[in-house]
Amino acid sequence: MRLRQFWCNWCILCSCTSLDFSRNSFSAIDFIYGNGRIGRALVEKSLSQGIGGSILIAVSKVLEKRKKEYYQALEACNRTLEATAWVEFFADVVLQAQEESLLLLNFIIEKSRLLIRLAGKVNQRQEKVLLRIFQEGPSGFKGGLSAEKYIAISGASRATATRDLAELVELGALFKTGELRYSRYWLNLILDI
Repeated sequence: MRLRQFWCNWCILCSCTSLDFSRNSFSAIDFIYGNGRIGRALVEKSLSQGIGGSILIAVSKVLEKRKKEYYQALEACNRTLEATAWVEFFADVVLQAQEESLLLLNFIIEKSRLLIRLAGKVNQRQEKVLLRIFQEGPSGFKGGLSAEKYIAISGASRATATRDLAELVELGALFKTGELRYSRYWLNLILDI
C-alpha cells in the first residue's frame, strides 16, 4: 500500500509540472468569467493522464480552502517567468487533495460498517442523531456532540438523551470526553489513510 501511495504521489507530482502551465494559462479566463470550470477540467485531465487512469480527488475543494494562498502564488508567478513556487504550491494542493479524498473515502467505508454493525440495536432517535453527525463529515460536530445537541436533533427529554448517549457509548458508536455538563461525544471510527 505504501509503495502504491508513493507511486501515485510521484505520478501526481510529475504531472503537476505540465499541469501547472496549463492551469496558469487559463487563470486569466477564470478571472474574467469568475469561475474555474476550465481550469478544474484541465486539472482533472492532466492528473488522469499523469497517473494513466481515472482519479478521484477533490482539488477544487482544497483550492477553495486555500484560496488566499492560491491567488498569492498565482500573482507571484505572473510577475516573473519563474514558476517553481507555483509548481510547488500546486503539487502540495494536489497531494493534500489526495489525502483528504482518502480520508473521506475511509470515513464512508467506516460509517457503513458502523451502521451495519448497529442495525437493529439502536432506536430511531439514536439513528437520526448518528446520521446527522455523519452529515458533518469525518470530524463530526465542531466541539463534539453535547446532550443539548442530542435533544435538539432527536426531540428527546434530557433523561432519555442521557440514556441514549450512554447506550451509544456502550455499543461503541461514540466515545465520551469530559464529565457532567462538559461531556462531549465523538464518533468512534478509525480513519487511517
